[in-house]
Amino acid sequence: MNATIIDLSLWDLVTVYGLLLMSIGLAHLLKAGQSKDLFWSGLRMFVQLLIVGYVLHLVFALQSALPVLLILVIMIGFAVQTIGARVQKKMPNFYWVVGAALFFGCGGVTFFFCTLVIGLQPWYDPRYLIPLAGMVIGNSMTGASLAVERLAAEFRERREEIETALCLGSSVQLAAEPVVSSAFRAALIPSVNAMAAMGLVFLPGMMTGQILSGTEPMIAVKYQIAIMCVITGSVALTTFLILRLGYRSYFTSYQSLRED
Repeated sequence: MNATIIDLSLWDLVTVYGLLLMSIGLAHLLKAGQSKDLFWSGLRMFVQLLIVGYVLHLVFALQSALPVLLILVIMIGFAVQTIGARVQKKMPNFYWVVGAALFFGCGGVTFFFCTLVIGLQPWYDPRYLIPLAGMVIGNSMTGASLAVERLAAEFRERREEIETALCLGSSVQLAAEPVVSSAFRAALIPSVNAMAAMGLVFLPGMMTGQILSGTEPMIAVKYQIAIMCVITGSVALTTFLILRLGYRSYFTSYQSLRED
C-alpha cells in the first residue's frame, strides 16, 4: 500500500500547541498547581525532540555502531536521573541498582528482539534499534518507578511484620518476600492494563504511526504485538533485577531492618 505521508508544518505545530495551552488554562482554573509543570514540560519536549531529530538524522547517515551505543547509554543515564527525580524515598545504592537493572534488563531484551526476532543487519541499525530501545526504556522507567516506590512503602508499612518474622528465625529473603511480590505486581499493572485494553479501547502509538506512514495494517499489528511482548518482558526483567538487588539494601549486615 503506497500512501502519501502528510507532513506537518511549523504552523501546524503552533496550532496543536493550543491544546497544551488549554490544558494549562484548565489547571490554572482548578488551582491544581500544575500550570508551570505543563508549560515547562511542553517546552522541554519541543526542544528535546527537535534536538533528537537532528541527532538521529546524523546518526542514520553515519551507520556506525559507536554513536548508536553512545546514544543508548545516554538514554539509560537520563532514564535513571528521571526515575530518581520522581521517587522521593530512595533505597540505598539507588542509582547503582536502577542503572544496572535498566542496562541489563532493557539492553538484554532489546538485543534479543533485534537480533533473534527481527534479525537486524547490521545489528546496530539505528533506524530500528534506537526507536525500539526508546520505547522499551520509556516503559521500563514507569515499571521501575512503581517498583521502587512500592518497595519503600511496603517496608515502612510492614516493618513490624518483617521484624517479627526475623525474630522468629525467618531469613531475610523469606521475610521480605511479600514486600518484593507486592512491588513486582504493582510494576506490571500498567503493562497488563495496556495489553488488556489494546485494540478494543485504543490503538497504540506505534501501530498508529506505522499505519499513518503507509504500512499495511496487518504488518503494523504484528509489530505492535511483538513490541508489547518485548516491553512487558523488559519491565518484568528490569523490575525483578531492581527488587532482587535492592531489597537487601534495606537490611543491615546483622540481618535486621535499617533504622532509617
